[in-house]
Amino acid sequence: MKDKVVLAFSGGLDTTYCAVYLAETKGLDVYTALVQTGGFSDEELAEVARRAERLQVTKHVTLDETENYYQNCIRYLIFGNILRNQTYPLSVSSERMFQALATVRYAQEIGAKYIAHGSTGAGNDQVRFDLAIQILAPELEILTPIRDLQLSREAEIDFLKEHGVEGNWEKAAYSINKGLWGTSVGGRETLTSHSTLPNEAYPSQLQGQGEQTITLHFEQGELRGLNGKTYDHPVDAIREVERLGALYAVGRDIHVGDTIIGIKGRVGFEAAASLILIKAHHVLEKHVLTKWQLYWKEQLGNWYGMLLHEAQYLEPVMRNIETFLADTQKNVTGQVHVRLSPYRFEVLGIESDHDLMNAKFGSYGEMNRAWTGEDVKGFTKVMGNALKIYYAVNEDEKVAPGSLTQSTDAQS
Repeated sequence: MKDKVVLAFSGGLDTTYCAVYLAETKGLDVYTALVQTGGFSDEELAEVARRAERLQVTKHVTLDETENYYQNCIRYLIFGNILRNQTYPLSVSSERMFQALATVRYAQEIGAKYIAHGSTGAGNDQVRFDLAIQILAPELEILTPIRDLQLSREAEIDFLKEHGVEGNWEKAAYSINKGLWGTSVGGRETLTSHSTLPNEAYPSQLQGQGEQTITLHFEQGELRGLNGKTYDHPVDAIREVERLGALYAVGRDIHVGDTIIGIKGRVGFEAAASLILIKAHHVLEKHVLTKWQLYWKEQLGNWYGMLLHEAQYLEPVMRNIETFLADTQKNVTGQVHVRLSPYRFEVLGIESDHDLMNAKFGSYGEMNRAWTGEDVKGFTKVMGNALKIYYAVNEDEKVAPGSLTQSTDAQS
């Protein structure tokens, strides 16, 4: 009886090498698992399965985690309007944790002794996989041939050829990682600090002409409708928004951020659906939430995104933040109108029964109906009490606007 190993498998060069190495060199019973989080088409899933079969692995499975990924992650990214460094919608980092968790569960189900992934020693994914395994399945030994052997691409190809595995291993000019919440794009330009990705590097090319206005319908913070059509599953609505946005090549940008292991990283991405939804949802919230709800959502949303990026999804505080974010969505219901144009989009406005710009109280800068001028005089007088007391006690600090710098310079 050979010991079982579950390999997180994508069908690319690294995981193909791992499958052959673990079977031929380590003598293990290899089970390959591809975790679908919304980025693979049915045709792509079938092709990966065929690749695994050609490698004569013991068994290949596809673990569909798309709905779980949405329910337990994406909807909180929308609730929190989460963009890392105010730019990146955590497209890859969020799905990696769910791929790691699903792979761990499968390894436990089949009684595997080992679990393997094809991460190198240079990026974030190695930490995400390792941490999930160590916490949920400490009994499993982690195998990472690419990281441990520090292999070059050429060495991997030579090994596969020696073992009769042929394939088109020509390195693409750009590394594309497609997911439900966005697609990352890496290339020689992203290894620099000054270059930008060329138009042809992005998977979605401009097809739409002129402008198109779409209407998104949110119910308690979740996307439930698009252009008058209601969707039973928000995932389907997200895919349709992605399709429409991709026609106009919107959602492109380059993210610069700090990796888990402490170095700076730069990656391009296109994420039409996630950027449109986050911006539309945020505008709706500005109309229906209070000032302090918006303030604390922003603080906790930033923390949630940072912890998720840095492999801390299993930290209990994440469940606490999710509870807060979900509770704020009670009145986040309404329609948001968005205009799509080539390479850009614009949130036009919202309609909601919970809109706090209700005209019966007044219109900003125009009129009021709920208070008088005398009320404002008294309010302002009371509001100024604390500052009046401070400057009465500290007379020397009472200065005219613009003179503070001059006074400081004179004293020095």
